[in-house]
Amino acid sequence: MPEKDFYQISLKLFLKNKKGEVLVLRAVDAGTLKGFYDFPGGRVHVEEFKTPLLKILKREVKEEIGDVDFEIKPRPIAWGRHEISAAFSSSGKAIHIFYLYFEAEYKKGTVKISKEHQGYKWLNLDKINPNKYFKSGFLQGVKMYRNL
Repeated sequence: MPEKDFYQISLKLFLKNKKGEVLVLRAVDAGTLKGFYDFPGGRVHVEEFKTPLLKILKREVKEEIGDVDFEIKPRPIAWGRHEISAAFSSSGKAIHIFYLYFEAEYKKGTVKISKEHQGYKWLNLDKINPNKYFKSGFLQGVKMYRNL
């Protein structure tokens, strides 16, 4: 019988402004996403197994973009998968990540990115070539989101 795979779960947010643009975060040059963009959010911690997913997502978003006000739609709208190669993993082993995307409406607040990213912009995902901005599970998520 084939061995079962283990995934880390990462909750991501399509944070949409009134113009229909989505906030994207430029990845640092030292990681697997060099030259590409990410979305606010992050991985579920071990001790958060019983924590509601939206609470985890709000915590992660605050860590990455500061104290902005937004309203999350409670159902996931897209997914994607990504592999962090062993060369970029602290464990020395490849890490498989399953992304679960939610959508939210940006209300107010100033975006203040963390050290995990090196910039941000608002993009209309329907008016760009997603292959130029995203790869892997992020590209999968964007393509699924655009097809809603």
